[in-house]
Amino acid sequence: MEIIPIAYDSMGVRSMATFVKTNDVSILIDPGVSLAPKRYRLPPHRIEIERMNQKWREIKEMMKKAEVAVITHYHYDHHDPNEVEIFSGKKLLLKHPKEKINKSQMGRAKFFLEQLKAVNVKIDYCDGKSYEFDNTVVEISDPVFHGADNRLGFVVEVYVDDGKDSFLFSSDVEGPNNAEQLAFMLEKSAKVVFVDGPMTYMLGYRFSQKSFQNSIENLKKLIAETDVKTLVLDHHLTRDLNWREKMQEVFKAGEEAGVKVQSAAEFAGVEEELLEARRAELYKMYKN
Repeated sequence: MEIIPIAYDSMGVRSMATFVKTNDVSILIDPGVSLAPKRYRLPPHRIEIERMNQKWREIKEMMKKAEVAVITHYHYDHHDPNEVEIFSGKKLLLKHPKEKINKSQMGRAKFFLEQLKAVNVKIDYCDGKSYEFDNTVVEISDPVFHGADNRLGFVVEVYVDDGKDSFLFSSDVEGPNNAEQLAFMLEKSAKVVFVDGPMTYMLGYRFSQKSFQNSIENLKKLIAETDVKTLVLDHHLTRDLNWREKMQEVFKAGEEAGVKVQSAAEFAGVEEELLEARRAELYKMYKN
């Protein structure tokens, strides 16, 4: 199984775009990318915009190689309704647009589906379903909270098993900070797990200390009770320059269990660049 993180926060953009290829099928999960409209009261720096455009080009190139696309929810860093032609000829597995969804995402889903009418694409609402592609099984979780509650809606997690290797993609669980998000991860016991880590840059503001501690304990439980060998922590977590320091308990648990804990950039073998977290610094270094 080949797993390629295309665009992630540790690569300088808001995204979790990931390409997975087995001998039977090629899948692109969450082909979208965006930037924080404001960080440190500053708009995106030119360097961030250039990186976003670069990553979007890379996502589109990888989409050409994919047979299946999965959209785990309708935030714009996970899908783009403005260039739906990239899905032409593909099988598209969508988070259900009307069930277990908040008002904002329901509106975005409706717009996305309207745009897709112009494209030759096979659509299936995938919540809680399983799909077989010869020897590869793709399983989708029931919807779980985007974060600590239903305020931002729901997401679905994705599991891929080709009979030899296995991969789990958490989508935006911000943790995982609750038992429902963790349950699918424990059940599937994948060897490689990509997790949207806790939103530590909003700790004490939009992310509670309790949710943070729950996330730490749940990640340690994931390490202790599953077959995971590589645990990638990224997305909301890597908007914090000090994310490694805050996740020391998880790194220690991984080291003791022989589990490699790293960012998506490290997994991909590229330089880690937390551009959003460095936005104020970028404005000081580069005037335009």
